[in-house]
Amino acid sequence: MCKSLIYFILILLVSLGAYAQSCPTRPAPGSTVTDPVAIYSQNGLLTASLTIENYLSSGFFLYCYAYQTGVEAPTLRLNPGDKVNLTLTNEIQQFASSEPSMHNHAEPANVDCNGTMTSSSTNLHFHGMNLAPKCHQDETLYTLINPGDPPFPYQFAVPANEPPGLYWYHPHPHGLTESQVIGGASGAFIVEGIEKIKPEVAGLTERVLVLRDQPSGPMTINFVPTSPGAPVINTAPSEKQFWRVLNAEGEVFVKLQIKINGQPQTLRVVALDGYPLKTDYLTTSIELPPAGRAEFIMQGPPSGGTGTFSTLGVDTGINGTPNPPQLIANILPSGNSAQANHMPRQDAAKAQAASLISALPVATRNLYFSEYLGSNGNSQFYITVQGQKPKFFEPSDPPAIVTTQGSIENWTIQNQAEEIHAFHIHQLHFLVVAINGVALKAPYMADTIAIPGWTGKGPYPSVTLRMDFSDPQNVGTFVYHCHILLHEDNGMMAKIQVNPSN
Repeated sequence: MCKSLIYFILILLVSLGAYAQSCPTRPAPGSTVTDPVAIYSQNGLLTASLTIENYLSSGFFLYCYAYQTGVEAPTLRLNPGDKVNLTLTNEIQQFASSEPSMHNHAEPANVDCNGTMTSSSTNLHFHGMNLAPKCHQDETLYTLINPGDPPFPYQFAVPANEPPGLYWYHPHPHGLTESQVIGGASGAFIVEGIEKIKPEVAGLTERVLVLRDQPSGPMTINFVPTSPGAPVINTAPSEKQFWRVLNAEGEVFVKLQIKINGQPQTLRVVALDGYPLKTDYLTTSIELPPAGRAEFIMQGPPSGGTGTFSTLGVDTGINGTPNPPQLIANILPSGNSAQANHMPRQDAAKAQAASLISALPVATRNLYFSEYLGSNGNSQFYITVQGQKPKFFEPSDPPAIVTTQGSIENWTIQNQAEEIHAFHIHQLHFLVVAINGVALKAPYMADTIAIPGWTGKGPYPSVTLRMDFSDPQNVGTFVYHCHILLHEDNGMMAKIQVNPSN
Protein backbone atom coordinates (compact mmCIF):
# COMPACT_ATOMS: atom_id res chain seq x y z
CA MET A 1 0.00 0.00 0.00
CA CYS A 2 1.49 3.37 -0.99
CA LYS A 3 2.41 5.97 1.61
CA SER A 4 -0.15 8.50 0.31
CA LEU A 5 -2.99 6.00 0.74
CA ILE A 6 -1.80 5.05 4.23
CA TYR A 7 -1.67 8.72 5.16
CA PHE A 8 -5.19 9.28 3.77
CA ILE A 9 -6.56 6.40 5.83
CA LEU A 10 -4.85 7.68 8.99
CA ILE A 11 -6.22 11.18 8.46
CA LEU A 12 -9.69 9.72 7.93
CA LEU A 13 -9.44 7.66 11.11
CA VAL A 14 -8.37 10.69 13.12
CA SER A 15 -11.14 12.84 11.67
CA LEU A 16 -13.70 10.14 12.56
CA GLY A 17 -12.40 9.94 16.11
CA ALA A 18 -10.78 6.52 15.74
CA TYR A 19 -7.70 7.84 17.54
CA ALA A 20 -8.45 8.74 21.15
CA GLN A 21 -7.19 12.03 22.45
CA SER A 22 -7.69 13.69 25.79
CA CYS A 23 -6.76 17.25 24.82
CA PRO A 24 -9.29 19.56 26.49
CA THR A 25 -11.86 21.28 24.29
CA ARG A 26 -10.64 24.78 23.51
CA PRO A 27 -12.90 27.83 23.98
CA ALA A 28 -15.14 29.13 21.21
CA PRO A 29 -14.66 32.55 19.57
CA GLY A 30 -16.18 35.33 21.64
CA SER A 31 -15.63 33.53 24.94
CA THR A 32 -14.62 35.27 28.14
CA VAL A 33 -10.87 34.96 28.72
CA THR A 34 -10.01 33.02 31.87
CA ASP A 35 -6.54 32.52 33.28
CA PRO A 36 -4.83 29.14 32.86
CA VAL A 37 -5.15 26.72 35.77
CA ALA A 38 -2.17 27.28 38.07
CA ILE A 39 -0.10 24.60 39.80
CA TYR A 40 1.69 25.92 42.90
CA SER A 41 4.71 24.47 44.63
CA GLN A 42 4.03 23.12 48.11
CA ASN A 43 6.68 23.12 50.83
CA GLY A 44 9.40 23.88 48.30
CA LEU A 45 8.37 21.23 45.76
CA LEU A 46 6.25 21.21 42.61
CA THR A 47 5.25 17.79 41.28
CA ALA A 48 3.28 17.47 38.07
CA SER A 49 2.80 15.24 35.03
CA LEU A 50 2.14 16.50 31.51
CA THR A 51 1.21 14.55 28.39
CA ILE A 52 1.80 16.02 24.94
CA GLU A 53 -0.76 14.92 22.37
CA ASN A 54 -1.88 15.93 18.90
CA TYR A 55 -5.18 15.84 17.06
CA LEU A 56 -6.71 16.92 13.78
CA SER A 57 -8.71 20.15 13.49
CA SER A 58 -9.83 21.66 10.18
CA GLY A 59 -7.18 19.68 8.35
CA PHE A 60 -4.30 20.74 10.63
CA PHE A 61 -2.67 19.02 13.57
CA LEU A 62 -2.91 20.82 16.91
CA TYR A 63 -0.83 19.92 19.97
CA CYS A 64 -1.66 20.17 23.64
CA TYR A 65 -0.09 19.72 27.05
CA ALA A 66 -2.76 17.78 28.95
CA TYR A 67 -2.35 18.07 32.72
CA GLN A 68 -5.48 16.34 33.90
CA THR A 69 -9.03 15.92 32.64
CA GLY A 70 -10.14 19.21 31.15
CA VAL A 71 -6.94 21.09 31.97
CA GLU A 72 -4.49 22.22 29.28
CA ALA A 73 -1.13 23.99 29.60
CA PRO A 74 -1.20 24.87 33.31
CA THR A 75 0.83 27.76 34.66
CA LEU A 76 3.66 26.48 36.86
CA ARG A 77 4.22 28.77 39.87
CA LEU A 78 7.34 28.39 42.02
CA ASN A 79 9.55 30.32 44.39
CA PRO A 80 13.30 30.77 44.00
CA GLY A 81 14.98 27.68 45.42
CA ASP A 82 11.96 25.40 44.90
CA LYS A 83 12.48 21.97 43.39
CA VAL A 84 10.61 20.71 40.33
CA ASN A 85 9.67 17.10 39.59
CA LEU A 86 7.91 17.23 36.24
CA THR A 87 7.30 14.24 33.96
CA LEU A 88 6.49 14.47 30.27
CA THR A 89 4.80 11.62 28.40
CA ASN A 90 4.76 11.68 24.60
CA GLU A 91 1.51 10.48 23.02
CA ILE A 92 1.97 12.24 19.68
CA GLN A 93 0.48 10.24 16.81
CA GLN A 94 2.93 9.45 14.02
CA PHE A 95 2.08 9.55 10.33
CA ALA A 96 4.16 7.87 7.66
CA SER A 97 4.17 10.68 5.10
CA SER A 98 5.47 13.21 7.60
CA GLU A 99 8.42 11.09 8.70
CA PRO A 100 11.66 13.11 8.37
CA SER A 101 14.97 11.56 7.48
CA MET A 102 16.41 9.87 10.57
CA HIS A 103 19.47 11.17 12.28
CA ASN A 104 20.90 10.40 15.68
CA HIS A 105 21.17 13.11 18.32
CA ALA A 106 22.98 10.81 20.73
CA GLU A 107 25.23 12.27 23.38
CA PRO A 108 27.32 9.34 24.68
CA ALA A 109 27.83 10.79 28.16
CA ASN A 110 24.08 10.89 28.90
CA VAL A 111 22.48 7.53 28.19
CA ASP A 112 19.04 8.75 29.31
CA CYS A 113 19.17 11.63 26.85
CA ASN A 114 20.16 9.64 23.78
CA GLY A 115 17.45 9.75 21.18
CA THR A 116 16.62 8.98 17.59
CA MET A 117 14.79 11.72 15.75
CA THR A 118 11.33 10.83 14.41
CA SER A 119 8.39 12.94 13.26
CA SER A 120 6.91 12.44 16.75
CA SER A 121 9.92 13.38 18.91
CA THR A 122 9.57 16.07 21.55
CA ASN A 123 11.23 17.53 24.65
CA LEU A 124 10.88 20.58 26.92
CA HIS A 125 12.67 23.92 27.04
CA PHE A 126 12.19 26.23 30.04
CA HIS A 127 12.56 29.49 28.16
CA GLY A 128 14.45 32.24 29.99
CA MET A 129 15.28 30.12 33.02
CA ASN A 130 18.89 30.02 34.18
CA LEU A 131 19.03 26.22 34.30
CA ALA A 132 21.93 23.95 33.43
CA PRO A 133 22.02 22.49 29.88
CA LYS A 134 22.08 18.99 31.34
CA CYS A 135 20.05 15.85 30.91
CA HIS A 136 16.73 16.09 32.83
CA GLN A 137 17.14 19.87 33.30
CA ASP A 138 17.16 22.22 30.27
CA GLU A 139 18.99 20.19 27.64
CA THR A 140 17.39 20.41 24.19
CA LEU A 141 20.03 19.16 21.75
CA TYR A 142 20.06 15.45 22.60
CA THR A 143 16.92 14.93 24.67
CA LEU A 144 14.38 13.32 22.33
CA ILE A 145 11.30 11.77 23.93
CA ASN A 146 9.34 9.47 21.62
CA PRO A 147 5.93 7.78 21.80
CA GLY A 148 6.21 4.58 23.77
CA ASP A 149 9.02 5.91 25.96
CA PRO A 150 8.32 5.90 29.71
CA PRO A 151 7.40 9.26 31.26
CA PHE A 152 10.53 11.40 31.05
CA PRO A 153 11.51 13.13 34.34
CA TYR A 154 12.63 16.75 34.46
CA GLN A 155 14.19 17.40 37.86
CA PHE A 156 15.79 20.69 38.84
CA ALA A 157 15.78 23.48 41.39
CA VAL A 158 14.84 27.03 40.53
CA PRO A 159 18.04 29.00 41.17
CA ALA A 160 17.88 31.02 44.38
CA ASN A 161 18.88 34.14 42.42
CA GLU A 162 16.41 33.61 39.53
CA PRO A 163 14.70 36.97 38.81
CA PRO A 164 11.01 36.84 39.76
CA GLY A 165 8.82 37.10 36.70
CA LEU A 166 7.15 35.44 33.73
CA TYR A 167 8.88 32.61 31.84
CA TRP A 168 7.45 29.80 29.72
CA TYR A 169 7.86 26.18 28.65
CA HIS A 170 7.56 24.72 25.17
CA PRO A 171 8.92 21.89 22.94
CA HIS A 172 12.35 22.33 21.32
CA PRO A 173 13.14 19.31 19.09
CA HIS A 174 15.10 20.70 16.16
CA GLY A 175 13.05 20.56 12.98
CA LEU A 176 9.74 20.05 14.80
CA THR A 177 9.61 23.04 17.14
CA GLU A 178 7.50 25.21 14.85
CA SER A 179 4.72 22.68 14.28
CA GLN A 180 4.39 21.76 17.96
CA VAL A 181 4.48 25.31 19.33
CA ILE A 182 2.16 26.78 16.69
CA GLY A 183 -0.08 23.79 17.32
CA GLY A 184 -0.53 25.03 20.90
CA ALA A 185 2.08 23.22 23.00
CA SER A 186 3.19 25.97 25.39
CA GLY A 187 2.52 27.22 28.89
CA ALA A 188 3.53 29.91 31.38
CA PHE A 189 6.06 29.48 34.19
CA ILE A 190 6.13 32.09 36.96
CA VAL A 191 8.89 32.64 39.50
CA GLU A 192 7.14 34.28 42.43
CA GLY A 193 8.22 37.35 44.36
CA ILE A 194 8.01 40.26 41.93
CA GLU A 195 5.97 42.24 44.49
CA LYS A 196 9.06 42.25 46.75
CA ILE A 197 10.96 44.20 44.09
CA LYS A 198 8.01 46.01 42.54
CA PRO A 199 5.65 46.88 45.44
CA GLU A 200 3.44 48.82 43.01
CA VAL A 201 1.91 45.51 41.83
CA ALA A 202 1.09 44.26 45.35
CA GLY A 203 -2.62 43.82 45.96
CA LEU A 204 -3.57 44.15 42.29
CA THR A 205 -5.62 41.61 40.40
CA GLU A 206 -3.18 39.56 38.32
CA ARG A 207 -3.92 38.20 34.83
CA VAL A 208 -1.78 35.68 32.93
CA LEU A 209 -2.46 36.13 29.20
CA VAL A 210 -0.84 33.86 26.60
CA LEU A 211 -0.94 34.78 22.90
CA ARG A 212 -0.62 31.86 20.47
CA ASP A 213 -0.76 31.53 16.69
CA GLN A 214 -2.28 28.56 14.90
CA PRO A 215 -1.38 26.54 11.77
CA SER A 216 -4.58 27.89 10.22
CA GLY A 217 -6.83 30.45 11.75
CA PRO A 218 -6.56 33.52 13.96
CA MET A 219 -4.35 34.32 16.91
CA THR A 220 -5.68 33.08 20.25
CA ILE A 221 -5.53 34.50 23.76
CA ASN A 222 -5.58 31.79 26.43
CA PHE A 223 -6.80 29.57 23.57
CA VAL A 224 -9.81 31.80 22.78
CA PRO A 225 -9.71 32.63 19.03
CA THR A 226 -9.58 36.35 18.32
CA SER A 227 -12.09 36.03 15.48
CA PRO A 228 -14.85 35.71 14.45
CA GLY A 229 -16.17 37.47 17.50
CA ALA A 230 -13.62 39.04 19.82
CA PRO A 231 -12.77 37.49 23.20
CA VAL A 232 -13.84 39.35 26.34
CA ILE A 233 -11.56 40.34 29.23
CA ASN A 234 -13.43 41.45 32.34
CA THR A 235 -12.24 43.97 34.90
CA ALA A 236 -14.07 45.62 37.74
CA PRO A 237 -15.00 49.24 36.81
CA SER A 238 -11.85 51.40 36.67
CA GLU A 239 -9.87 48.58 38.28
CA LYS A 240 -6.08 48.53 38.06
CA GLN A 241 -4.75 45.12 37.12
CA PHE A 242 -1.31 43.54 36.79
CA TRP A 243 -1.08 41.88 33.38
CA ARG A 244 1.57 39.28 32.58
CA VAL A 245 1.52 38.82 28.79
CA LEU A 246 3.43 36.05 27.00
CA ASN A 247 3.83 36.12 23.22
CA ALA A 248 4.02 32.34 22.70
CA GLU A 249 3.49 32.73 18.97
CA GLY A 250 5.95 30.96 16.73
CA GLU A 251 6.05 33.57 13.98
CA VAL A 252 4.20 36.74 15.01
CA PHE A 253 5.62 40.02 16.34
CA VAL A 254 3.12 42.21 18.20
CA LYS A 255 2.88 45.84 19.26
CA LEU A 256 0.39 45.78 22.11
CA GLN A 257 -1.92 48.65 22.96
CA ILE A 258 -4.90 49.13 25.27
CA LYS A 259 -7.53 51.75 24.47
CA ILE A 260 -10.16 52.92 26.94
CA ASN A 261 -13.15 54.63 25.35
CA GLY A 262 -11.11 54.92 22.15
CA GLN A 263 -8.05 56.57 23.73
CA PRO A 264 -4.66 54.83 24.08
CA GLN A 265 -3.95 54.09 27.73
CA THR A 266 -0.61 54.73 29.37
CA LEU A 267 0.79 51.43 30.65
CA ARG A 268 3.33 51.09 33.44
CA VAL A 269 5.85 48.42 32.46
CA VAL A 270 7.59 46.78 35.43
CA ALA A 271 9.34 43.78 33.81
CA LEU A 272 10.43 42.40 30.43
CA ASP A 273 11.28 38.77 29.65
CA GLY A 274 10.84 37.79 33.28
CA TYR A 275 13.32 40.40 34.51
CA PRO A 276 12.13 43.32 36.71
CA LEU A 277 13.25 46.66 35.30
CA LYS A 278 15.50 48.86 37.37
CA THR A 279 13.05 51.70 36.71
CA ASP A 280 9.48 51.33 35.48
CA TYR A 281 8.64 53.12 32.26
CA LEU A 282 5.40 54.52 30.87
CA THR A 283 4.28 53.82 27.32
CA THR A 284 1.16 53.53 25.17
CA SER A 285 2.47 50.50 23.25
CA ILE A 286 4.71 47.50 23.95
CA GLU A 287 6.55 45.59 21.20
CA LEU A 288 7.15 41.89 21.77
CA PRO A 289 8.93 39.45 19.45
CA PRO A 290 7.91 35.80 19.43
CA ALA A 291 8.82 34.46 22.91
CA GLY A 292 8.87 37.98 24.45
CA ARG A 293 7.07 38.77 27.69
CA ALA A 294 5.87 42.01 29.27
CA GLU A 295 4.50 42.60 32.77
CA PHE A 296 2.65 45.86 33.25
CA ILE A 297 -0.08 47.70 35.14
CA MET A 298 -3.22 48.73 33.26
CA GLN A 299 -6.54 50.21 34.30
CA GLY A 300 -9.88 48.89 33.09
CA PRO A 301 -12.73 50.99 31.69
CA PRO A 302 -15.11 52.82 34.01
CA SER A 303 -18.70 51.67 34.51
CA GLY A 304 -20.45 52.07 31.17
CA GLY A 305 -17.14 52.39 29.32
CA THR A 306 -15.38 50.06 26.90
CA GLY A 307 -11.82 49.02 26.21
CA THR A 308 -9.82 47.15 23.58
CA PHE A 309 -6.62 45.14 23.67
CA SER A 310 -4.95 45.10 20.24
CA THR A 311 -1.74 44.75 18.31
CA LEU A 312 -0.91 47.74 16.14
CA GLY A 313 1.02 45.48 13.78
CA VAL A 314 4.77 45.29 13.16
CA ASP A 315 6.80 46.07 10.03
CA THR A 316 8.54 42.77 9.34
CA GLY A 317 10.58 44.02 6.37
CA ILE A 318 10.64 43.58 2.60
CA ASN A 319 10.68 39.78 2.78
CA GLY A 320 8.85 39.39 6.07
CA THR A 321 5.50 37.75 6.66
CA PRO A 322 2.97 40.55 7.32
CA ASN A 323 2.01 41.05 10.98
CA PRO A 324 -0.95 43.43 10.54
CA PRO A 325 -2.97 45.28 13.17
CA GLN A 326 -5.76 43.30 14.79
CA LEU A 327 -8.11 43.32 17.74
CA ILE A 328 -7.13 40.74 20.35
CA ALA A 329 -9.93 41.22 22.90
CA ASN A 330 -12.56 43.63 24.15
CA ILE A 331 -12.18 44.82 27.75
CA LEU A 332 -15.49 45.21 29.56
CA PRO A 333 -16.27 46.40 33.09
CA SER A 334 -18.13 43.91 35.27
CA GLY A 335 -18.87 43.47 38.92
CA ASN A 336 -15.76 41.41 39.56
CA SER A 337 -12.55 40.01 38.08
CA ALA A 338 -13.49 36.38 37.76
CA GLN A 339 -10.74 33.73 37.94
CA ALA A 340 -7.97 36.24 38.53
CA ASN A 341 -5.33 36.04 41.24
CA HIS A 342 -4.47 38.86 43.60
CA MET A 343 -0.84 39.66 44.23
CA PRO A 344 0.07 39.35 47.94
CA ARG A 345 1.00 42.50 49.79
CA GLN A 346 4.59 42.33 50.99
CA ASP A 347 7.30 44.77 51.92
CA ALA A 348 9.59 45.81 49.10
CA ALA A 349 12.99 44.17 48.91
CA LYS A 350 16.06 45.16 46.96
CA ALA A 351 16.63 43.47 43.62
CA GLN A 352 19.56 41.06 43.81
CA ALA A 353 20.35 40.89 40.10
CA ALA A 354 23.94 41.97 39.50
CA SER A 355 24.37 44.94 37.20
CA LEU A 356 26.45 44.44 34.09
CA ILE A 357 26.45 48.08 33.09
CA SER A 358 29.87 48.82 34.56
CA ALA A 359 31.39 45.42 33.75
CA LEU A 360 34.34 45.27 31.37
CA PRO A 361 33.92 42.66 28.60
CA VAL A 362 36.89 40.35 28.05
CA ALA A 363 35.85 39.51 24.49
CA THR A 364 33.94 41.10 21.63
CA ARG A 365 32.16 39.02 19.00
CA ASN A 366 30.31 39.92 15.82
CA LEU A 367 27.50 37.73 14.48
CA TYR A 368 24.95 38.18 11.73
CA PHE A 369 21.64 36.84 10.47
CA SER A 370 21.41 36.04 6.74
CA GLU A 371 19.19 33.94 4.51
CA TYR A 372 18.72 32.46 1.08
CA LEU A 373 15.09 32.52 -0.05
CA GLY A 374 14.72 29.66 -2.50
CA SER A 375 11.61 28.29 -4.16
CA ASN A 376 9.52 25.23 -3.24
CA GLY A 377 10.46 25.39 0.44
CA ASN A 378 14.20 25.38 -0.21
CA SER A 379 14.97 28.52 1.77
CA GLN A 380 17.98 28.48 4.08
CA PHE A 381 18.44 30.60 7.20
CA TYR A 382 21.74 31.24 8.97
CA ILE A 383 23.20 32.82 12.06
CA THR A 384 26.97 33.13 11.64
CA VAL A 385 29.98 34.31 13.63
CA GLN A 386 31.89 36.89 11.56
CA GLY A 387 34.75 35.10 9.78
CA GLN A 388 33.02 31.72 9.73
CA LYS A 389 31.10 30.29 6.78
CA PRO A 390 27.27 30.43 6.90
CA LYS A 391 25.99 26.93 7.62
CA PHE A 392 22.65 25.23 8.05
CA PHE A 393 22.50 24.01 11.66
CA GLU A 394 22.91 20.31 12.38
CA PRO A 395 22.86 18.85 15.92
CA SER A 396 26.24 17.19 15.27
CA ASP A 397 27.92 20.53 14.46
CA PRO A 398 30.83 21.63 16.67
CA PRO A 399 30.21 24.77 18.73
CA ALA A 400 30.46 28.00 16.76
CA ILE A 401 31.59 29.80 19.93
CA VAL A 402 33.71 28.45 22.80
CA THR A 403 34.17 30.49 25.94
CA THR A 404 34.94 29.99 29.64
CA GLN A 405 32.82 30.32 32.75
CA GLY A 406 33.34 33.77 34.23
CA SER A 407 33.71 35.50 30.87
CA ILE A 408 31.79 38.67 30.17
CA GLU A 409 31.46 39.40 26.46
CA ASN A 410 29.93 41.95 24.11
CA TRP A 411 28.11 40.46 21.13
CA THR A 412 27.06 42.70 18.25
CA ILE A 413 24.47 40.97 16.08
CA GLN A 414 23.65 42.37 12.64
CA ASN A 415 20.63 41.58 10.52
CA GLN A 416 21.77 41.32 6.91
CA ALA A 417 18.43 39.90 5.75
CA GLU A 418 15.54 41.96 4.44
CA GLU A 419 13.15 40.68 7.08
CA ILE A 420 12.96 40.94 10.84
CA HIS A 421 14.62 38.33 13.07
CA ALA A 422 14.50 37.66 16.81
CA PHE A 423 17.68 36.67 18.65
CA HIS A 424 17.40 34.33 21.65
CA ILE A 425 20.04 32.50 23.69
CA HIS A 426 19.33 29.69 26.13
CA GLN A 427 20.36 29.52 29.81
CA LEU A 428 20.78 33.26 30.53
CA HIS A 429 19.56 36.83 30.15
CA PHE A 430 21.70 39.42 28.37
CA LEU A 431 22.05 43.16 28.86
CA VAL A 432 20.96 45.24 25.85
CA VAL A 433 23.58 48.00 25.74
CA ALA A 434 23.24 49.50 22.24
CA ILE A 435 20.93 49.53 19.22
CA ASN A 436 22.34 50.35 15.79
CA GLY A 437 25.60 51.31 17.47
CA VAL A 438 23.98 53.90 19.75
CA ALA A 439 24.40 53.26 23.46
CA LEU A 440 21.17 53.05 25.43
CA LYS A 441 20.64 55.51 28.26
CA ALA A 442 18.81 52.80 30.18
CA PRO A 443 20.25 49.36 29.33
CA TYR A 444 17.87 46.52 30.18
CA MET A 445 17.93 42.75 30.59
CA ALA A 446 16.18 40.43 28.13
CA ASP A 447 16.42 36.94 26.68
CA THR A 448 14.89 37.62 23.25
CA ILE A 449 15.24 40.75 21.10
CA ALA A 450 13.97 41.76 17.67
CA ILE A 451 16.35 43.10 15.01
CA PRO A 452 14.54 44.86 12.13
CA GLY A 453 15.11 43.78 8.54
CA TRP A 454 17.66 45.59 6.38
CA THR A 455 16.00 48.00 3.95
CA GLY A 456 18.58 47.36 1.21
CA LYS A 457 20.27 50.70 1.84
CA GLY A 458 22.63 51.98 4.49
CA PRO A 459 24.14 50.06 7.41
CA TYR A 460 22.69 46.79 8.65
CA PRO A 461 20.45 47.03 11.74
CA SER A 462 22.19 45.70 14.84
CA VAL A 463 22.02 45.20 18.59
CA THR A 464 24.91 45.00 21.03
CA LEU A 465 24.37 42.61 23.94
CA ARG A 466 26.48 42.02 27.04
CA MET A 467 26.69 38.31 27.85
CA ASP A 468 27.59 37.17 31.35
CA PHE A 469 28.79 33.56 31.57
CA SER A 470 29.71 33.76 35.26
CA ASP A 471 27.04 31.46 36.63
CA PRO A 472 28.09 27.79 37.03
CA GLN A 473 24.68 26.90 35.56
CA ASN A 474 25.95 28.19 32.20
CA VAL A 475 28.65 25.52 31.93
CA GLY A 476 27.94 23.13 29.07
CA THR A 477 26.80 23.25 25.47
CA PHE A 478 23.60 25.03 24.46
CA VAL A 479 22.17 27.05 21.58
CA TYR A 480 21.29 30.51 20.33
CA HIS A 481 18.92 31.07 17.43
CA CYS A 482 16.22 33.11 15.76
CA HIS A 483 12.91 32.69 17.59
CA ILE A 484 10.90 32.79 14.42
CA LEU A 485 10.49 29.05 14.68
CA LEU A 486 10.33 28.43 10.94
CA HIS A 487 13.80 30.00 10.73
CA GLU A 488 15.11 28.05 13.72
CA ASP A 489 13.89 24.73 12.31
CA ASN A 490 15.42 25.63 8.94
CA GLY A 491 18.94 26.24 10.15
CA MET A 492 19.11 29.63 11.92
CA MET A 493 20.67 28.22 15.09
CA ALA A 494 24.17 27.50 16.42
CA LYS A 495 25.91 26.09 19.51
CA ILE A 496 27.95 27.75 22.20
CA GLN A 497 30.17 25.77 24.59
CA VAL A 498 31.01 27.22 28.00
CA ASN A 499 33.95 25.42 29.59
CA PRO A 500 34.56 25.29 33.36
CA SER A 501 36.87 27.99 34.67
CA ASN A 502 39.31 25.42 36.08
